[in-house]
Amino acid sequence: MDSGVAMRPIEDMEAYRQHLQQFVYHSGNLMKPVFQQAKSVASARKRVVFAEGEEERVLRAVQIVVDEQLATPILVGRPDVIAKRIEKLGLRLRPDSDFAVVNTEHDPCYKDFWQSYYRIMARRGISEQMAKLEMRRRTTLIGAMLVEKGEADGMICGTVSTPHRHLHFIDQVIGKRPGANVFAALTGLVLPGRQIFLADTHVNIDPSAEQLADIAVMAAEQVRRFGIEPKVAFVSHSNFGTSDSASAQKMRRALQELRERAPQLQADGEMHGDIALDASLRTGNFDLGFEGNANVLILPNIDAANISYNFLKAAAGNNVAIGPILLGAARPVHVLTESATVRRIVNVAALLVAEASDREKDANILQS
Repeated sequence: MDSGVAMRPIEDMEAYRQHLQQFVYHSGNLMKPVFQQAKSVASARKRVVFAEGEEERVLRAVQIVVDEQLATPILVGRPDVIAKRIEKLGLRLRPDSDFAVVNTEHDPCYKDFWQSYYRIMARRGISEQMAKLEMRRRTTLIGAMLVEKGEADGMICGTVSTPHRHLHFIDQVIGKRPGANVFAALTGLVLPGRQIFLADTHVNIDPSAEQLADIAVMAAEQVRRFGIEPKVAFVSHSNFGTSDSASAQKMRRALQELRERAPQLQADGEMHGDIALDASLRTGNFDLGFEGNANVLILPNIDAANISYNFLKAAAGNNVAIGPILLGAARPVHVLTESATVRRIVNVAALLVAEASDREKDANILQS
């Protein structure tokens, strides 16, 4: 069963923990450093909001998160519904002890939250009445406000509806991080003998060269969190100038932009996908911007990125993916998809905690 969550009671705790470890690390060595870092963070510094707190997959994932001490969950939803579903699923989650709840029907923070939202959006077409209504019914908006106000360290949403609907509220309340001009989605795949990351799989329909360069820089930062040195390939139907189509020229400009912004980053392009992933296929007397095989693939548009991701996931990746990982947000938030499995939710929760911890460390360094 993909959930991997034991029903109660647990008669053999050691056997359960071994099964749990196998579940957690099913994504290969890729997630091990992330889980280790997440476990090391103090519980008060890893408060993760799960915006769809009533969803079955979310509740199963939260059980693993609690058992493995990966995060301190905050569930957005109706307490009675959450309690009934925990009972129905046979989970061992205890409210207040294992997780907190933000009640969408009645919560002490409601007035403060809708008033804050109204102040943000008053000159952007949102009336006071609409602010009250939205803050009652939009769980991603509630979660974003929790993060923005420092009541949580990060948020996971997206198991219901489309990424753009969630990004709408994230952009309104949290916005983009300094220096970021675009949101994007990075998705990792564990393939036989390698791990690769693809962008932008879910957000930008046809990103510009400048946006692709921004995405490459942010993607490289996330990949390092897995203990991997990023090697970026701008992938195209054109191979080092064999085409002058608009798409090929865009990918060449993206590489130029990246080299100006992050000259230390190993990157090259535009190139064919097989050339990027198999160094033995490369010929010619010019030096590439990286040695060996690329592990970060920047694709020209959302069709190329999303189709490639889904093909690889189904054909060679055992349907195991990491992410989507949201790039560009001012705070640690990630927008999953409706197809997200329990395993993927757990992985992203651990990644979010590691990211929040890294950001806090960076902020402390800047202040000192």
